Amino acid sequence: MGEASPNPRPSAPVAPVPEAALPATLRRNAPLVPTDSAASRALAAVIAILTFLAALCAGAAEIVASSANQWQGSVAQEVTIQVRPSVGRDIDADVAKADALAKATPGIATTRVFSKAEAERLLEPWLGSGLDLSDLPVPRLVTLKLADSPPPDLKGLRGSLSEAMPGVASLDDHALWLQRLSTMANTFVGVGVGIVALVLIATGLAVVFATRGAMAGNREVVEVLHFVGANDDFIARAFQRRFFRLGLRGGIIGSCLALAVFALAGLLAQVWRSGPAGDEIEALFGAFHIGWRGYAAVMVIGVIASVVTGIVSRLTVRRFLR
Repeated sequence: MGEASPNPRPSAPVAPVPEAALPATLRRNAPLVPTDSAASRALAAVIAILTFLAALCAGAAEIVASSANQWQGSVAQEVTIQVRPSVGRDIDADVAKADALAKATPGIATTRVFSKAEAERLLEPWLGSGLDLSDLPVPRLVTLKLADSPPPDLKGLRGSLSEAMPGVASLDDHALWLQRLSTMANTFVGVGVGIVALVLIATGLAVVFATRGAMAGNREVVEVLHFVGANDDFIARAFQRRFFRLGLRGGIIGSCLALAVFALAGLLAQVWRSGPAGDEIEALFGAFHIGWRGYAAVMVIGVIASVVTGIVSRLTVRRFLR
């Protein structure tokens, strides 16, 4: 055998074989429930739409409640004396006497006597314009503006009118109108609250189906977690965190869209109020501003939607794991 060479030629270094990249679902820091999937994005969009609708209902209910309070405040500050024509009596003298009695009553700030033409003009929305109402016994009106202090003695004024002009003059404090207005406003607000509740229930049902689908898609992962010792609370918390983030994202988007709609509606209302129908729009909706309570309600609905999403997902996971 020949002797080995004293200086053997060094061999070339072997390049390391690159490791294959792991799929996203098998990476160490990959979440148990991925939030960037198509199903997750669809769920966030559904929550955003439902939150948007619920926030619109809440804001509309707040606008109606605020407008009703303004109407009630305006109506409650005025009362009306109605003087009916009577055979053998001078209607102008009766109106002047009713006005004098009102001015002598404590708590009456100002009075305004409606002329015959003004009283007939009040009937035009029902009877139309251009009619000759001279033969009709159109009552004459005296409006009274109430003072803040002292409190008006409406009971005494009603008695004085009945004593001085029995069957001719009567006092209307608009109590029936105020009651109907309050009932209408409360009904509308109640309907709005009911719609918000139904929308939140629909959000919970959507989360239930989405959670069940996520559990079915991650069944192998859940089984491996059980095999390595993870309990049901750990798995439920993982799903709850992921779905809470989805709900929070959808709730914020829906609430912000609703706030943008109300802001745009307020700007349009300002433009409309400068037009010919501005007085009617302002009388019905005011400034079309939901106020701080409306803004707070819209944001709270977004938070509630995310909380409902997290709680419902946790309960669904616990029920599924059983």
